[in-house]
Amino acid sequence: MAGRINEEDIALVRERVRIDDVVSPYVTLRRSGGGSLKGLCPFHDEKTPSFQVTPSRGLYYCFGCGEGGDAISFLQKKENLSFVEAVERLADQSGIQLRYVDDGGRTAESGNRRRVTEANRLAAEFYADQLTGPDAIVGRRFLDGRGFDRQAAEHFGIGFAPRGGRDLHNFLRTRGFRDDELVRAGLVRENGGWDFFQGRLVWPIRDAGGVVLGFGARRLFDDDRMPAKYINTPETVVYKKSHVLYGLDLARQPIAKKSQAVVVEGYTDVMAAHLSGVDTAVASCGTAFGEDHARILQRLIGQTSATQGEVVFTFDGDAAGQAAALKVFKGDQHFTTQTYVAVEPHGWDPCDLRINEGDAAVRELVGRRVPLYRFVMENVIAEYDLDRADGRVAALRAAAPLVASIRDRSLVAAYAHELGRMLGMDADEVRREVARGEKSGPRRQGPDVRGREYQSAPVPAPSPAPEQPRTDPGPELLPLPDPRDPRLLIERGTVQLLVQVPWLFSPDWGGLEADDFVHPTYRRLAQTARLVFAMYGDPDGAQPEGFDPTGWMQLLREGCDDAHAEQVLIALSVEPLLREPDPLYADAYAARLQLQRVNEAIATLKGRLQRTNPIEHAEEHRQMFTDLLAWETARKDLQARSVAVAD
Repeated sequence: MAGRINEEDIALVRERVRIDDVVSPYVTLRRSGGGSLKGLCPFHDEKTPSFQVTPSRGLYYCFGCGEGGDAISFLQKKENLSFVEAVERLADQSGIQLRYVDDGGRTAESGNRRRVTEANRLAAEFYADQLTGPDAIVGRRFLDGRGFDRQAAEHFGIGFAPRGGRDLHNFLRTRGFRDDELVRAGLVRENGGWDFFQGRLVWPIRDAGGVVLGFGARRLFDDDRMPAKYINTPETVVYKKSHVLYGLDLARQPIAKKSQAVVVEGYTDVMAAHLSGVDTAVASCGTAFGEDHARILQRLIGQTSATQGEVVFTFDGDAAGQAAALKVFKGDQHFTTQTYVAVEPHGWDPCDLRINEGDAAVRELVGRRVPLYRFVMENVIAEYDLDRADGRVAALRAAAPLVASIRDRSLVAAYAHELGRMLGMDADEVRREVARGEKSGPRRQGPDVRGREYQSAPVPAPSPAPEQPRTDPGPELLPLPDPRDPRLLIERGTVQLLVQVPWLFSPDWGGLEADDFVHPTYRRLAQTARLVFAMYGDPDGAQPEGFDPTGWMQLLREGCDDAHAEQVLIALSVEPLLREPDPLYADAYAARLQLQRVNEAIATLKGRLQRTNPIEHAEEHRQMFTDLLAWETARKDLQARSVAVAD
């Protein structure tokens, strides 16, 4: 895709698309009161409905598993689509014409994407029909020699580009396409109107939703003017080789279900893997596997823990395979899952392996995978002379950072021990070298319980987040609070009011300060609500005239700039309030929350008073006693204000 979707068009999609219309094909919804709908969650197994849809706010949330979002994110999660793919699908269903803006702020021609994808769809059908003709016998022989029959060809949509030179061009002209449209789609060359692919076997490359983005084509004839064995569609408004993976349309559901992706090198390798039972296989198209590919797979696998989910790369055991593994390792930080390498001893790719040893051998290849760290570590160590003391020390210094960078901390000790065994060195010496590498690593996130120190970074003032996903890994996420923690109930209730009815608070927000919120996620949401409402709401604190709940929630979600905070925000926005709120009720919650901090301050001050000698430290003692009286006065005032909150 060229550029970003115009922000106004994204807002129009959110405005026109009804969340219940998007969810209904997947979930049987029933009215549950208060304008909300309920059903069984489509994201986890349950017998009692805990999945709630609130059309007035355009949101859904499951109180069982914590999944929540809007119509776009629902389609993303249910169909394993990217943000852009989900917006494009909803726009197509709603008749909304999307515009795209490049980095210079220029808007691409409206309707270009739809015409390109429609031309690609028809081209894929045309190529597939040509494969059965007499001129495609060379292509059919090639497929047969690689172990693929007609059924396999149809399953993967393989086709044949005729040698005539203008066959596809003429076909698409009869379907109403102009030459300039076909050139922009990468199907016809600009000079002379010749078909881009001629006399080649053709594989359609689709996105996760099955939309044809482009094609890959293999050379069949010796007189082919293009010497490259494989060529791909040139980059278009929908096809960017660094953003596409062949086989993604077939593998997306198995990848999500199994939390596994297998990365192979070519089209026939993907076919061989799928036909052998490895239905999570994908391949990059005309370029090396890169950061954007990694992010696509991570999105499909999900944000699992480091011990769940895996990405398996198939490499040859030769120097080229080792170099490829090292390159992947350098981009390993783009995964939150474990990464592995599957190496075939004979140097066969999955397609050759299937031909020579059958389907089971392909499955066994993946089953024999080894951690990427170990594979890289062994290859790094192999560069040094371990018979010499200085060689062993140099190898240790080169390999120790690899061990230190392992995300699963429970494996570090075991890998350090294994590294010592491989080097024949003292285990303590190896652990010390690994520890040096660990010191420079990121800090781990602390527990989300009251009274303990959090290691998360200080909460900055929120700023609007981009509508479309960032390409950088992003900061460490805020911790998720336990909604049942009794020590955080007042915090949770206060933020719920700030999210749902912010206008009920007084202009000074009942005296609330950031320090009143102990949990960093609740603190972030409270700050976001206050800042957004200051721009969105009435300066006197009244409900803004024509208040739009959907627009308000979208502004809050943009201001969160944190996936965990957004998840909690959505939950609080659909949770029913304990009673019909009014300004007195909101003020009482603000007072109860402040009262918790005041009580803690009083307890701390009393302890210091007891430990302070009033004779030896008379001035300090008098000042603390004066402060204690002020805190006690504040407590009485807060207690009087907090009576409206039920215990």
